[in-house]
Amino acid sequence: MIDLNNLTSASRRSVAQFLTPTTLFLASIFFLSGIDRPVFAQDESPSSQKPPELRLSLHDAMKAAVDENPTVQLFKERITQAQDQAFTQLGALLPNVSARASGARRRFFLGSFAGSAGVSSPRDFYEARVSLTQNIFSLSLIQKWRAARTNIEVSNLNSETTKMDTMATVGLAYLESLRARAAVKARMADVKLNNELLRLAVERKYAGMATSLDITRAEVQLENEKQRLLVSRNEFDRAKLTLIRAMGLSFDLNLVLTDELKLREMPVQTVEEALQVATENRVELKAQKKRERLAELSLSSATMERVPSLTGSGDVGMIGNQIPDALTTDNVQLLLSIPIFDGGQREGRISEGRSLVRQETLRSKDIRYQVALEVRDALLTIESTQQQVAVAQNGLRLSLKELDLARQRFAVGIATNIEVTNAQTSVAQARDNLIEGLFNFNASRVSLARAQGQLDTL
Repeated sequence: MIDLNNLTSASRRSVAQFLTPTTLFLASIFFLSGIDRPVFAQDESPSSQKPPELRLSLHDAMKAAVDENPTVQLFKERITQAQDQAFTQLGALLPNVSARASGARRRFFLGSFAGSAGVSSPRDFYEARVSLTQNIFSLSLIQKWRAARTNIEVSNLNSETTKMDTMATVGLAYLESLRARAAVKARMADVKLNNELLRLAVERKYAGMATSLDITRAEVQLENEKQRLLVSRNEFDRAKLTLIRAMGLSFDLNLVLTDELKLREMPVQTVEEALQVATENRVELKAQKKRERLAELSLSSATMERVPSLTGSGDVGMIGNQIPDALTTDNVQLLLSIPIFDGGQREGRISEGRSLVRQETLRSKDIRYQVALEVRDALLTIESTQQQVAVAQNGLRLSLKELDLARQRFAVGIATNIEVTNAQTSVAQARDNLIEGLFNFNASRVSLARAQGQLDTL
């Protein structure tokens, strides 16, 4: 906007030529319409109520995701499923007690088919019986139960892995939001700068030191920066929605990010030290060890099917054709089962179990390689991004100096605003470079913490 107080009397007369009677009439209508206009409180309309505000730091956002994210809750349910499966396997080792009662009326066939035949009169039968079955010795069932218990531990560790992945995802989404917010601030600074340059161009034109082309160039540049500001605001709003979705929270809240993109002190670690920390803390490595154990127990349970098993059973009950006259009967037996040949099914299960053991061994090796890669990559990225931030800060300082010199040259009339526009472009690029460098640095911090299994320390 043009500041009339800073213009000379000749300049004011020139400006007044642009204020047509129509413009003055519209301005007066706008002014008078606001004199007696009532002001309504914002809370009088239901639609004007503000959504609840939620202030979160990076650490708080990652913690919130652990409790609210649907994927994490799904893996918690899988833990419950594994516990139920273990309880089912335990039930095969415990006594199996059942009871039954029956009543029947029957007619029996009398005589022979070749001779005279007939049937008896109806006879009533009543029976009540309790049965007990117990697996006394079965190595296969014992190993299946141990495998089911190990599967609970695997499910717990898988849930922890999902928590770490979710926290890392939320952390990166939080940093994306910070980057988008920093871009909005940078574009607002660019718009403010272009407003000042437009005012300078107008003042120089009225002083006879610039042309209308200079003003038009400044206006075009200002509109371009306004457009970039709108795009940045939209990206910031979308980044916050993505963050809210990653945390599993309600979209009907005002999310306020309390952290800032900035360079932070990082402890110096050698590759060997970082890998040692990762080996001790990475949940994936612990889970894979349990998967190997689970595969070994599954193989053992299949192998133990070759071993004879012993089962005891018994029942006691009352039977008779009238309830008062029922007699007590009982039965006790031991059953020794010796597997001989089942068509090759058992050997097929054993072969499958051996293959699973080999697969888990290879997968363990692959996971160790992947952890080492993630740790080394994060360390390299942190070192590189620290240098990027330093270069970007120096570049921003030099571009601001260039812009200041260009403005001075333009103000005294020894340069056109093309130099100023070029300097503006350099400043905008330097700001973007700094934002990108800070984002990459903080993202590498999250990546290193994830690689070492220490996201809780951020």
